[in-house]
Amino acid sequence: MAYQTFRQEYLQVPPVTRAYTTACVLTTAAVQLELITPFQLYFNPELIFKHFQVWRLITNYLFFGPVGFNFLFNMIFLYRYCRMLEEGSFRGRTADFVFMFLFGGLLMTLFGLFVNLVFLGQAFTIMLVYVWSRRNPYVRMNFFGLLIFQAPFLPWVLMGFSLLLGNSIIVDLLGIAVGHIYFFLEDVFPNQPGGGRLLRTPSVLKAIFDTPEDDPNYNPLPEERPGGFAWGEGQRLG
Repeated sequence: MAYQTFRQEYLQVPPVTRAYTTACVLTTAAVQLELITPFQLYFNPELIFKHFQVWRLITNYLFFGPVGFNFLFNMIFLYRYCRMLEEGSFRGRTADFVFMFLFGGLLMTLFGLFVNLVFLGQAFTIMLVYVWSRRNPYVRMNFFGLLIFQAPFLPWVLMGFSLLLGNSIIVDLLGIAVGHIYFFLEDVFPNQPGGGRLLRTPSVLKAIFDTPEDDPNYNPLPEERPGGFAWGEGQRLG
């Protein structure tokens, strides 16, 4: 019974969010079980381009460190905001969502060549949070019951929290920068005088991922409850 309930809930998660979060959890489990080591996963341009270990271009986005507070914190935010994006502004546009993943990952990898980061998954999570926050500017957030602010400030609050924990803010700044570039090209520039859409989803992605109609039994996650926890509960203003 419990298995059937879990399976049903798992299949309710939209496909891109389900695939990415599952890959992250399985990668972490494989490291915990010592089936693989982080040294086989991290971002290393020399090993990628000189020794053709191309899997590192993907695996460095799948490992968030050993199971602990930092891993759980990142997984919660990754799952929550990735799902809300997929069920919100990307609803019925899976190909566009996949293209955002590819564009953000490519840009982040290029930037990663110039910064000393070996895993980019946390920066990718911040990118997702940034795009969601800019597309939901009137949602009021509650961070641990201490701060109340509107959604566009969320990435900066997370950066401040990361700084308090003694972590490098380079990760957060990288995620914010890539998220802003995508948001500007996709949402701002096309609406400017003389502007236009520079990001166009390839037709091959549309053919693979977009379906002609939605599942009538699909139960989306309410976007009016961003975060879903004490640090992310909010309500839409107005």
